[in-house]
Amino acid sequence: MKLYDGKIILLGLAVFVGLFTFPFWFNMGKAAPVPEILTDTPVIAKMAVKQCVRPTDFMKAGHMQVLNEWRDTVVRDNNRVAPGTDGVMREMSLTKTCMECHSNKAEFCDRCHNYVSVAPYCWNCHLEPKDLAAKEKA
Repeated sequence: MKLYDGKIILLGLAVFVGLFTFPFWFNMGKAAPVPEILTDTPVIAKMAVKQCVRPTDFMKAGHMQVLNEWRDTVVRDNNRVAPGTDGVMREMSLTKTCMECHSNKAEFCDRCHNYVSVAPYCWNCHLEPKDLAAKEKA
């Protein structure tokens, strides 16, 4: 089998592969380090048993499922409390329950969301903790 204009075709394929893979090899080794999440807030420090509403591993990956479930339950069913995995009844509230322990939004929420380039819409409706603190002072 004879390949007509084989050199040009192979050169074109090499250029295509080089351009197609350029973003991958150009950025190789330049990934940002995984952020360290700080959980040393005063409320967490006072806890005898460090317990969230769900296990930590689940919350790292599935906290949005919990927040969506809470939102739907509160808005649709007017039910504002739910038991955690430890059986303790907690208010289903981002600003009260979650942000009470994780009051360091910039070091806790924002670091991870910025790392994965996610822009959560939580704060479209809720007041951010700094806004909430300013509102309470007024």
